[in-house]
This record gives sequence, C-alpha cells and structure tokens, in this order.
Amino acid sequence: MWQIFIGSLVLSLIHAAIPNHWLPMIAIGKTEKWTLKETLTATIITGVSHTISTILIGIIVGLIGIKLSSSYNLVIDYVAPSILIAIGTLYIISDIKNREHHHHTKLENTNIPSFTKSKIGILVSLSVAMFLTPCVEIEAYYFQAGTIGWKGIIIVSAVYFSATVLLMLLFVYVGFKGTQGLRSHTLEHHEKLITGIVLIGLGILAFFVNL
Repeated sequence: MWQIFIGSLVLSLIHAAIPNHWLPMIAIGKTEKWTLKETLTATIITGVSHTISTILIGIIVGLIGIKLSSSYNLVIDYVAPSILIAIGTLYIISDIKNREHHHHTKLENTNIPSFTKSKIGILVSLSVAMFLTPCVEIEAYYFQAGTIGWKGIIIVSAVYFSATVLLMLLFVYVGFKGTQGLRSHTLEHHEKLITGIVLIGLGILAFFVNL
C-alpha cells in the first residue's frame, strides 16, 4: 500500500508541476484582469476536469490489472513491474530523440482562447481542453495499483486528484503574486525523461518487493 501511495504521489507531483498545467491560468487571469480568487476558482474547475478524465481512464486500466491478478500471480510478480520499466524506458528514449526539437515556451505564446470576452466561455474551453488531455504517464501506474485490488485504484485516484489540484493552486497563487522562478524549463522540457526515470525506479522497486 505504501509503495502505491508513494509512487502515485511522486508521479502526481511531477506532472502537476509542469508549467502547462498552471501557467495558462496565470496568463489568462492577468490578461482578463481577474482577481486572485477568480483565478484560483478557475484553476480548481480546470484542474478537476483534467484529473477526472485521467482517473476514468485509470480505473479501466486498473480493472484490467485486477482481472489479470486474480488469475495469474505472474502478473503481480513480473508483468506489472516490467510494464512500468518498459514504459519508463520508452519515455527516456522519446526524450532523447526529441531533445533537439525542444523550444522554450514564452508566456505570450501560451494558448489562450480567442473569445476572451466571456469568462464562462474561457472556463468551458479550458475545461474541455484539460479533460481531453489526461496525464497518460500515470495510467501505467493504475495497472500496477490494480494488482492489489480496488484499494490500489482508490489510493492512486485520491492521491492524484488531491496532489494535482492542490499543487496547481499553489503554483497559480505564487505565480499570480509575481514570482517568476516557478517557470522550470528543465521540468517543462524534460518531463518524459523525469517520468521515465521514476517509472523505471517504481518498476524495479515493485519487482524486489514482490520477491
């Protein structure tokens, strides 16, 4: 249980810290002259939308893990950890191949809806965009969590939801106050590398724990 909790927490914190999760909210809030309260409220709405789609897909992946683990101990001992390691390796390879194509994202280039006259229109468009872009990286961990049953799925979902929304709020709050140091280019442009390393580490840990 602690392994699932810590693993999901680490992955959730990494992805919530990526600037494209919270930087658009700061940009839009400043542009539309929203108050801090209005900007944080919008962050909650879009954050919840983003996490819901990720959790829905994760539950499906987790159910597959539950179904397989109930019939084959091999899944728990070898297959699930191997999947984490394999996906982590693919992320690292992808980061290496795309390293030369990374470009620094400027605040003024942030995707902001063109119909900025309507606050509701902005929130709807952002919520839909966030809903349609779930964090795929954490879905692999749902499979690992599913091998210990519904408790594992619930743990990952609760941790992911709480950590993502709360950290988004924190970054938006500090960023709205004028702190520019939160724009981590290393984290933004090497998300796949960091995620890959974490997934491989979790896979290795799961393998030795199950032994």
